[in-house]
Parts: sequence; structure tokens; C-alpha cells
Amino acid sequence: MKKQLILFLLVLAVSFAGCEQILIENNDSIDPQENFDYLWKEVCDHYAFFDYKHVNWDSIYSVYNPMVTPTTSEIELFDICGAMLNELEDGHVNLTSPFNVSRYDFESVSQENFDWRLITDNYLGDDYYITGALYNDGLDSGRIGYIRYASFQYDIEHNDLDFVLSRMVNTEGLIIDLRSNGGGSLSNCEKLIKRLVNHTEPVIYSETKNGSGVNDFASPVTVSYSAYSGIRYTKPIALLVNRGSFSATSFFTTLARQLEHVIVIGDTTGGGMGIPTGGELPNGWDYRFSGTRTLTAAGENFENGVPPDIYVTQTNIDRIQGKDSIIERALQEL
Repeated sequence: MKKQLILFLLVLAVSFAGCEQILIENNDSIDPQENFDYLWKEVCDHYAFFDYKHVNWDSIYSVYNPMVTPTTSEIELFDICGAMLNELEDGHVNLTSPFNVSRYDFESVSQENFDWRLITDNYLGDDYYITGALYNDGLDSGRIGYIRYASFQYDIEHNDLDFVLSRMVNTEGLIIDLRSNGGGSLSNCEKLIKRLVNHTEPVIYSETKNGSGVNDFASPVTVSYSAYSGIRYTKPIALLVNRGSFSATSFFTTLARQLEHVIVIGDTTGGGMGIPTGGELPNGWDYRFSGTRTLTAAGENFENGVPPDIYVTQTNIDRIQGKDSIIERALQEL
């Protein structure tokens, strides 16, 4: 019995020692300065657009670091770190805690240029098709096809594309409406762009940030898209975009504008051409930011937005008359 008691006390002592160690480790992990410095260093080493955006990350540190003290609360630390990250003005940059998510509103200073209700009431009516993720119909007495794709997060099935493009076979042109499409999966981007390729294969180059220097990047990776072997659409196409066209939608627009039969109409996209990378702070909060940059064959970087070929904004007069200014211009061009 005495031996059992001694053994129990030894186990208990080890357990308390282990708990004390855990408590110390946890206490270290929530140290405000440690977490702030960790986040700053991760961004410093792996964020892709310091040079492009003319951001001096050392100067940013000197602004926000004095705000952090040993008594800084979790909420205060989150606000400080979130404000620091927003200096990057990047919609792919977030800090996620159990109580909040930091984010940069890249659409805040732009006109929306998109009203789905106006389109359904005045262009599509009640009998437009919903084929998987693709809303589709004919405009101008069937002369021009119309496809609305609201988000690259929604999977595009090949049989859906076959059906929709078969509906458009007798049209003279096609409108693909990606306004306010906030992005999603690049695999869906690939499925759609390959259905539009005729002779010219669109190409982009992706470079991953791999060091603390602003121009420390790995060798570029070439990404190109060949034509789909089945049903495609190679007649004139008007691609509609606005500032809400972000991330994968900007990626798609960069590819599509290289095709000889595609014209981009609307506003500059929201950008977001970097692929996000991320991790976890010592205190358990998650972070992400753009870890790659995407360039065209000409070396163009559209991180802040892909410009349209024809700039059009929605006018109040057209809106009152039930017209979508950007669709109307697309119909003229096609």
C-alpha cells in the first residue's frame, strides 16, 4: 500500500510538472509581442507584392510595433495586427481569430455596376435556364447568347458546359457575365477557359516568393491552356467584369483577354492575382496572404486589377430605363 501511495504521488508530481510546463508554454504562446513579431516576419518573408505596391514593411513595423505592450489584450492585439495587414490593401489578406476576421474591402471605393434583378426583369424574363452553376439565355431575339456565372466556387460540370454551349450554337456572339464573381477554384477557371480557346493558347507565369528580399522569387512556372477537345465557343465573346470580379475571376480575365475573339467590357477587376499562403500564429490564430505573383508573357502584373478593353459604367439614366449599360455596350460590340 505504501509503495502504491509513493507511485501515485510520483505520477501526480509528474502530472503537475507537465501541467506547469503546458501552462508556461501556453502563457508564452499568447505573449502579444511574440505573436506580433511572428506575423510580421512571416509576411516579410513570403508576401509577394511589396515592390509592386510600394510598401516598406520595415516602416510598417515601426508604426505598429510601439502599439504592442505586455498588457495588450487579445482584442487590442487583433486590431493592431489587422490594421497592419490592411496596409497591404489586399483582399487575399486575412487574420482569423475565434472572435473576428480581419479583411480589406477592395470594392469600397467603386461603383457596383451590377444589378441581377434589373437583368432578370428586363433581359432574361422568367424562362431563362439554370444549368448547374450557369444561368443562360438568349438576348436580342436570340442573336446573342448570355451566360451568368456568379462564382468560381460553384463547380462547373462538363455536361453542363456541353448543354449550354450547344444552346448557343446558332448565336452570332456570346456574353459571359462575371461581374461581382468573387473568385473560387482555379479548376473551374480552367474548365471554362479551355472551352473558349481557338488557336492562341493563353499563357501566364506564376512566381512564388521565397525570401525576405522584396524581389526574392523562385523561377517562374509557365501555365498555359490548350483547347478542349469537345464543344467550344469561338465566335465573338464579350466578357463583362467589375471591381467585384476578384481572384480567380481576375485570373480568368487575364487569360481570356489574350484570345483574339474576346473583348473585355466594364470596369477594372478587383485584382487578387496572388495565390494565398498562410499558417498559424503561436496563439492559434490563422493568417493568410498572397504568396505568389502572376505575370503575363509581356510581364504585366494585374494584382490591383485587370483593365477592360472598353470601360463602361452603369448610368443612372439607363438604370431608370431598365437598361444595363454594360450589357447594352456588349450587344453593340457583338
